[in-house]
Amino acid sequence: MTPALTSGEPSDAELLLRISGSDHHALDTLYRRYVPRVSRFAQRMLSSPEAIEEVVNDVMYVVWRKAPTFSGSGQASTWIFGIAYRTCLKALGNRTTDEHLPLAEAEELIPGLLDSGMETLELNDWVARLFEQLPPEQRAVLELTYHQELKYSEIAEILGCPENTVKTRMFHARRKIRALMPDASGDEPARIEGTP
Repeated sequence: MTPALTSGEPSDAELLLRISGSDHHALDTLYRRYVPRVSRFAQRMLSSPEAIEEVVNDVMYVVWRKAPTFSGSGQASTWIFGIAYRTCLKALGNRTTDEHLPLAEAEELIPGLLDSGMETLELNDWVARLFEQLPPEQRAVLELTYHQELKYSEIAEILGCPENTVKTRMFHARRKIRALMPDASGDEPARIEGTP
């Protein structure tokens, strides 16, 4: 969620315009606004702190270099998260990860998850392994929907695909998560790759 601007603060679009004119102060302001959000996004896609830091730095470098290409017709946040998404996809090639969907978000996707009888630590580990099994495109849709609170239309712009594709990816992510969930009878959850 974008933090509210106080009176007199420049908008993200204004900052990008100033950055396109090589304004280092504007980049610093945008950096402070977006690094926490881009970091959270990268954490959902990657696990290595080094990879996350590298992605964040790469994103801000691309913002600096490509600011003149921002047309202003869309939201600056959508443009920046598009860069973050593509940068994360590049970094995924080197992944040896432990990415996860936090329990609160998993509970939102699958009601009753926290009442499944599994211990919290076991459940955290299980959800982490479950999240790893989702394709990067589905993970990105979950992250942008639940953590960044973006609309499907904004996510479609970030991912460079039609809005219906975003909806389809969300549908398949939810279906895969539900298929691997323990049933209401208390049976064990489906075996997840990498668990004993």
